[in-house]
Amino acid sequence: MTETAKPFWRGINHLALITNDMDSTTRFWHGVLGARLVAHLGNESFRHYFFEFGDEQTVAFFEYRDVVVERFQVPAGVPDRRKAQFDHLSFNLPDEHALEELQARLKSHGCEVTDVIDHGFVRSIYFNDPNGIALEASWWVVDPTGRIADYDD
Repeated sequence: MTETAKPFWRGINHLALITNDMDSTTRFWHGVLGARLVAHLGNESFRHYFFEFGDEQTVAFFEYRDVVVERFQVPAGVPDRRKAQFDHLSFNLPDEHALEELQARLKSHGCEVTDVIDHGFVRSIYFNDPNGIALEASWWVVDPTGRIADYDD
């Protein structure tokens, strides 16, 4: 048996989620979070939109016509049987200033958002999208891959 080469990962191509309201989802992900809508497809039974969060990295949403998916909202890190396979999604920001700017932007759009939480090697804020999806925005204080992040305390 021959061994094949390990894949060279370039990041996450896309995370696919479901929404019951693509218009509200677009207003939040594009309008509030500032993610660029980079692609969409669909037909008479569904819409599928892709929002960019980095080079070749997107979060995508499906909206199925005539199918309502139960909405629930649980903060990140809180156990709940309905989220057995998905807890939350965290976006990477370059520094503390960017984290604080996003926090202020979320508040200015009427979104509930936590204070900055210092986890030691990473600092984060937590919030939810209109679908109840638990989200986090973080920046690495110390990059766990071995590179030290640039920041001033």
